[in-house]
Amino acid sequence: MKNFAIKLVWITTIYVIVFTALCQTELFLFLPVIMSMYFIGVSLVLLMVYTVLRDEAYKTSKKFKDWYGDYPKESFSK
Repeated sequence: MKNFAIKLVWITTIYVIVFTALCQTELFLFLPVIMSMYFIGVSLVLLMVYTVLRDEAYKTSKKFKDWYGDYPKESFSK
């Protein structure tokens, strides 16, 4: 599947928004349903972070020592 990471980010974001909306409504959902949805959401977030960090589709030559491209490190010392 091409670009699985961004699809997983969208799926996780939509899931968390729906979960949050369900928790805020006055629907009488059982606690086991809410807790199950919570653990699925946490698992999705962890999977998303791991997938984005290990994504092979995006390559860069930058390292942490290069700092930010739009804000040079020298401007912090002023």
